[in-house]
Amino acid sequence: MKDSSVKPNLRPRTRAVHAGTRRSQYGEVSEAMFLTQGFVYDTAEAAEARFIEAGPDEYIYGRYGNPTVAMFEERIADLEGAEDAFATASGMAAVNGALTSMLRAGDHVVAARALFGSCLYILEEVLTRYGVEVSFVDGTDLDQWRDAIQPDTKAVFFESISNPTLEVIDLPAVAALAHAVGARVIVDNVFATPVFSQAITQGADMVVYSATKHIDGQGRCLGGVILGTREVIRGTVEPYMKHTGGAMSPFNAWVMLKSLETLDLRVRAQAEGALAIAHALEGQPGLARVIHPGLRSHPQHALAARQMERAGTVIALEIEGGQEAAFRFLNALRVVTISNNLGDAKSIITHPATTTHQRLSDEQRARLGITRGLLRLSVGLEDPQDLIHDLTTALAAARVG
Repeated sequence: MKDSSVKPNLRPRTRAVHAGTRRSQYGEVSEAMFLTQGFVYDTAEAAEARFIEAGPDEYIYGRYGNPTVAMFEERIADLEGAEDAFATASGMAAVNGALTSMLRAGDHVVAARALFGSCLYILEEVLTRYGVEVSFVDGTDLDQWRDAIQPDTKAVFFESISNPTLEVIDLPAVAALAHAVGARVIVDNVFATPVFSQAITQGADMVVYSATKHIDGQGRCLGGVILGTREVIRGTVEPYMKHTGGAMSPFNAWVMLKSLETLDLRVRAQAEGALAIAHALEGQPGLARVIHPGLRSHPQHALAARQMERAGTVIALEIEGGQEAAFRFLNALRVVTISNNLGDAKSIITHPATTTHQRLSDEQRARLGITRGLLRLSVGLEDPQDLIHDLTTALAAARVG
């Protein structure tokens, strides 16, 4: 295959269209999908040599690598500003792979308490089961990070913007504390997106994304990716992932690869809509809170402005009247879809207390600010005025009850 990678001085939107492209002898315009489990060798000696050390365009088995998957990995790494990437079967496979590949019994991890429910499960249930010590902190409190990070801390983990309450973590400051003791910084950057946040340049050693969200952006495929230095990705992550089976399928990689071409356009439009909706809803009757990092009322508004180009595509709404009123609001929506994904072209809303974070105890949810009236709204590509009308109409219906 011919490597047609673009020059690094081109702008992100151009690199998102062209970076990592590999053309076969047929010279196709759209990237080829190599939907195959294995690969053929001309001789037994060639097979032996490839298992000893595969070349840059030589493949062994689908779990180990694939040309289509490699194109996606190279393109997303180029866009993120990372040396390398490993594509995974889902976002949670990426989180699990990033953590588990580098940890062993006796290691210590410090993590922000405000995390997606499945991330909490990995930290609280999976890692501790195998002897990893995990300490949780309020991610917005640097003093708690400072107290919790010890000389033997191996890694810190947090979401740059937390799910679902949209707390913004001071990435450079936490990274400095972690690096002072030699700990790796692992950041789940889904809400910030690769378009608005350059987590690598801000101090992250490893960045994970659920490609299921904004990267796909159209509700089609599961996927994830782990990004970092070539040494970490190929020396630590790849051996773990290829032997435990968490690799991305070629078909899903092809979908994600094509989606990267429009990622910048989609996410910018969604973020613009989200900010307009947040401003329109703030102060509306029936809403106790509107949470969005782009609002001046957000506790980390100034930090978000320093750390991100835009404030993201997600809004949290707290409906007055608890779960009963929140459900009336949800059931009155006509444009916004009730589902538990985010980053989609369609606007999606969910009730975290009974869905994504339902396994948490009432005490845990209260500590995280996940009330029975809290809703997470992922703004899509619909006209913002149509969404504002839908949301305000639903608010009126929720108050009637």
